[in-house]
Amino acid sequence: MRLKQVIIAYKAGDKESKKWAERCARELEARQCKVLLGPSGVKDNPYPVFLASAGQKIDLGIILGGDGTVLAAARHLSPESIPLLAVNVGGHLGFLTEPFELFKDTEKLWHRLENDLYAVERRMMLEAQVWEREKDNCEPVSDRFFCLNEMCVKPACLDRMPTSLLEMEVDGEVVDQYHGDGLIVSTPTGSTCYTASANGPIMHPGMSAIAVTPICPLSLSSRSLILPPRSVVTIWSLGDYELNNKLWTDGALATTMWPGQWVNVKMADCNAQFIILRDSHSFYKTLRDKLQWAGARIYYQNNHRN
Repeated sequence: MRLKQVIIAYKAGDKESKKWAERCARELEARQCKVLLGPSGVKDNPYPVFLASAGQKIDLGIILGGDGTVLAAARHLSPESIPLLAVNVGGHLGFLTEPFELFKDTEKLWHRLENDLYAVERRMMLEAQVWEREKDNCEPVSDRFFCLNEMCVKPACLDRMPTSLLEMEVDGEVVDQYHGDGLIVSTPTGSTCYTASANGPIMHPGMSAIAVTPICPLSLSSRSLILPPRSVVTIWSLGDYELNNKLWTDGALATTMWPGQWVNVKMADCNAQFIILRDSHSFYKTLRDKLQWAGARIYYQNNHRN
């Protein structure tokens, strides 16, 4: 990998991640690398400025923070085919990040990157766009939105707690109507996040598949569905014309949906590319450690086998 132009984004408001970001910037600039540096958070989105001001190809995005910081980077940088080195600095769970221990020797890190001493893990993403019918034509009424975890349609109202009435089609065929708190359309990566909280399935990130999970449905027959990766999931907003729904992407607000509009969700043409520094990279170990499954807290010499 060449290191001629690099983005460094750190968790907004976190002193530790900012300190390491500035250190990385100094060392890379000493190697004649142009660095685009800035905070990323709920109120800070540096990526449009980074991409607009880049005079040449961006070789790498270094993301210092937790999973939320990584998700924001993936949404903006993966469509541009920019690989991500995500490190847990100032984050909490760190499902998507590399351990800090493999990052803190930064001079060794630059040597590994320049000599391709790393692996690349590609993860499926989703894209969504809101549509409506204008006379005899169907026209998009929103930008295209990308996510690494999930797209979510939920009701929006300031003065009450309404439930949403949503109809789902898959490849043009009506599957079900959902009356409840919303609907999650997830990637395998996102299956361990909001989908898991809604009692959805956990999928291996090496898969290509789409999970659709209702949130607190008012019908006991409503269940999660696992769909082939090339499926197009269409969600219609039905019911009360005074009630709008909102489309969320990885927990960030994308746009508003009104009755009569629909959103198409499908597998994106791009993948998130993560730089892997670990010698052994196990999804199952990540589940044991991050989710604190019971078997991870009790270790037996014979590995449970007599």
